[in-house]
Formats: sequence, C-alpha cells, structure tokens
Amino acid sequence: MKDDDIRHCPALLVAAPASGQGKTLVTAALARRHRDAGRRVRVFKCGPDFLDPMVLEAASGAPVHQLDLFMCGEAECRRLLHEAAGEADLILVEGVMGLFDGDPSAADLAQRFGLPVLAVVDGSAMAQTFGALVHGLATYRPGLDLHAVIANQVGSERHAQLLEGSVPAGVTWLGAVRREAGVALPERHLGLVQAREVGDLEARLSRAAALLSDAALQLPPPVAFAAPACAEAAVSGLQGKRIAVARDEAFAFLYPANIAWLERAGARLSFFSPLRDAALPECDALWLPGGYPELHVEQLAANAPMLAAMRAHHAAEKPILAECGGMLYTCTALDDGKGTRAEMLGLMPGKVTMQPRLSALGMQQVELEGGILRGHTFHYSRLETPLSPSARASTPDGRAGEAIYRQGSLTASYMHFYFPSAPLAAAALFAPQASTTA
Repeated sequence: MKDDDIRHCPALLVAAPASGQGKTLVTAALARRHRDAGRRVRVFKCGPDFLDPMVLEAASGAPVHQLDLFMCGEAECRRLLHEAAGEADLILVEGVMGLFDGDPSAADLAQRFGLPVLAVVDGSAMAQTFGALVHGLATYRPGLDLHAVIANQVGSERHAQLLEGSVPAGVTWLGAVRREAGVALPERHLGLVQAREVGDLEARLSRAAALLSDAALQLPPPVAFAAPACAEAAVSGLQGKRIAVARDEAFAFLYPANIAWLERAGARLSFFSPLRDAALPECDALWLPGGYPELHVEQLAANAPMLAAMRAHHAAEKPILAECGGMLYTCTALDDGKGTRAEMLGLMPGKVTMQPRLSALGMQQVELEGGILRGHTFHYSRLETPLSPSARASTPDGRAGEAIYRQGSLTASYMHFYFPSAPLAAAALFAPQASTTA
C-alpha cells in the first residue's frame, strides 16, 4: 500500500446518550475554538441532516458532508474521511440521536473507522449519576473507544466538580459548559433554524466556543484513514449539462456531496431564487430541492414571472427533479395549515397540506433505472394527488416508503436523494441518456 493510501489525522466522533443533549452546539463550539487556534478543522455529520451542517459549516469555515453507512455507503465514507485527513489538523464527526440509536448507528460508524468518541452529556439535572451514564456509554459495546466526555448545561463550579469526580477511570474529562441564556440555537418544526436566518449566529458560536474549557483544546489521538479500495465510477452524459439549482430561504436542503458529485461529473451548476428572481438561468435541467416553501407560500405564488419560466421549462420537456419541499412547489396548491393557501406551479396535480405532527421520517432506497438510489424522508405535510407512483421506495428493513412520481419531464418525491449512492440513476434524473464506466 502506498504511503498516501493511509493518512493520519486527530479525530473525534461527538455523540450523546440521546437527542437534545447539545451535541450540535458543542461540536460547533469545538470547531470554532480549534479554528480560532489556527487549526484546519473538517466537520462531518452522521446521518441525514441539512440543518445541523449549516451551523457546523459556519463554525468550521468548510463544507460539511454526511457520513452514513447506509445512505453513503462505506466506500464513500472512507473516501471523504481520507480526503479530509489529507488537508485537516482535526476531524470532528457529529453523531445522530443517541450513540447506539439506529441501524447503522453513530457507534457503528465510530467502530468501522476507529474514531474515538467524545460524549456530550446534559448534566443539568444530575450529579454523581452522570458518572454512571458515562460508564454505561463506555462499556455497553466492547471495542468502542469512549475517549472523553464534556458536561453540558452545568449550573456552577461546584456542580462541575461533582460531575467530574464521578467520571470513570479511562475517560478523559474535557470540562463543563455552563448553562447560559442566549447561546442555544433556535429551532422550528424540521429542526434548527437555517444558519443564514440566525442574525446573531456568529456571536452565539463565539460565545459557545468561549464557554469550553481549555482542556477541550487538547487534540485527540490521530486516526489512520485508508483510501477506498475502488475508484468512483465515472458518469458520462452530464458533461456540460447546465443545471439550475433553486437555493434561497425556501429551498436550501442541499447535500454538499450532491453538489460536488454533479461538478465532478462535468455538470455546470447555476443557482437562483424562486422567491426573488424573475427568470431561470439558462439551463438544460432544473433541480428544486427541499426546504421551507410552506413558510413562503404567498411570496412564491406572487412571483408570476418565475412561475411562468418554470412552466415553460416543463412544457419544453426539459428534466426537473423536485425533492420534498421542491415537490410541494410543483403541485397545484399548497396549504400552510395556518389559514394560508395559494396556487403553486401546477406541474403535478395535487394539493399539499401542512400537518401539526411529523408525517414521515427515516432512511429510504428506491430502485430506478440505473441502480438503487438511497436517501431519506422527513416531512410534516400530506399530499393528495390522482397520480399513480412510477416507483415506490422502501425502508432498509423492507417496509413501504415514499412514492416516486413522474409527470412528463418532472420527477418528484418526498425522498431526498443522495446522488453518489447510485451515480447512473442520479445522472438519469438530469440527463436520461447518461451512462457510467468503472
């Protein structure tokens, strides 16, 4: 094996015993603190998520990619980590849910790549029981390296001392984060408020970084990251294809890996705002990703020139991919569930109504021409349409998943696709004649 096939870099997987412990803010604070110390930091997010990575990107100054053994696959995860190890002084991976939750879990990812784990534990309502919880995380699964712990939401110096004194031998105490109003990140129905909408985000990140102890600046042990065994399959058919991508407050759920994959395949991307722009960029295909169209119903409906431009694109039989919020925009009408209803693009017959409770959540995969494309679903709306699905996704354990609809040149679904999981199938969404070579 060549020397460059193995790269070494200090790394941590930041996990917690459950959701809501503060691991996103602590990961962001760590990234900012190390970055301020002059280190190059690369951050990843375990599992499907669009919102946490926006905050982590703002904290670290670099794009945040997903790492997930199901959605991305081991080879893609290995490629991303190996690439990051060649340019970073520190790699941080934010976990998902609790450390052992899900299949695959954050713990599975940590063990697969030899990542030491930093546990973030909310200690606000406990004292010595903190140590019992850390002990459980450290010993529940043999072979997992619970390297360190940070206590979050700590009330006082004495409280921190009690928590530190309970930590079992072999787990490094990296300090406590004091409870402080105005530091936590604001949330809405799909998770965190988008980073660009948090006006004082920089101040919050700087304060969160300042709340970390000096011990948190210690670099973890280096991890050996091997290069993937196989090179990524090349895609022909996207070279020179002009793809217009919606990106604004209403449509922002874009995996950096999907953008990078399209660019590697030779596509020429241009970004536009369905909220504010009057015309589409010159394009051969259109991508309407997920987001929050339900928060901008009236403004989307009022932008008549943009609606006309998209309808003309569809009438010209040029490809359109509409994912989740993008699909809502292509329907006949959208009801925000709070008394506002408006006509949308009307490319796909159907009405969408927002619901007060989560309608679907989880990993998905769908067999399309060109391969099995993986991704996830996460939405609060209900679609009523006379269309019959052209395909049906399934969950990893075989249960029925989201429908895939075709209406002329439009492909629409609640599913968010991860393009590198099936290059030919993804390319065909934008260029039906695409093909791949090893």
